[in-house]
Amino acid sequence: MEEHLQLLTYLESFLTDKRKDFFQKVIGQRTNHFTIATQDVYQLHNTSAVIRSCDVFGIQNIHVVEEVNLKKIDREIAMGAQKWVDINRYTSTRDCIDTIRKKGYNIVATSPHKGKMLQDFDIFERSAFFFGTETEGLSEEVLEEADEFLQIPMVGFTESLNISVSAAIILQEVTARLRRSEVDWKLSEEEQVFKRIEWAKKNLKKSAEIIARFEASR
Repeated sequence: MEEHLQLLTYLESFLTDKRKDFFQKVIGQRTNHFTIATQDVYQLHNTSAVIRSCDVFGIQNIHVVEEVNLKKIDREIAMGAQKWVDINRYTSTRDCIDTIRKKGYNIVATSPHKGKMLQDFDIFERSAFFFGTETEGLSEEVLEEADEFLQIPMVGFTESLNISVSAAIILQEVTARLRRSEVDWKLSEEEQVFKRIEWAKKNLKKSAEIIARFEASR
């Protein structure tokens, strides 16, 4: 850990004070208490928008299943969020579910018609919110594996919301409540150090050369 702290100090010495302060402010609001998983979303801009929402609301990890639809993240729509959020990609829904379960998350299937209302959701459990395709929704595999279902209250004629809108609404609600709670939701000190090192490297054009000089000086 001490070596990583020294590397972080060295890397951040090449950043402006404004950038360092901003990284420190953002990392202090990041969480792995909640995570998002999208399953074979057809519209590329929807996945990109969800990634952006994860960044905005402090979700560090997103899980993207591309079992049927193999696409690249739309950089323009994500607006650089993919640099700061960890995107875990899968070609199998089973692999995604197994990985998330091993990390201690409950599988929460989002649905427009069934499940617990958003305002009643228990924020104390580590939860992974699953979102399905724009037309069919989540697969039977996810529905069968779900620990619970969650829906957004709606009172209009429209029966469902765009996936990216749904994700933003859910994340805004649960993260706002989480930050007011007594849950230990922040990243650990070690996680924060590693993440700040990654961010510093992404922010420096010649990070490999800088790290090589650091190693040579030891």
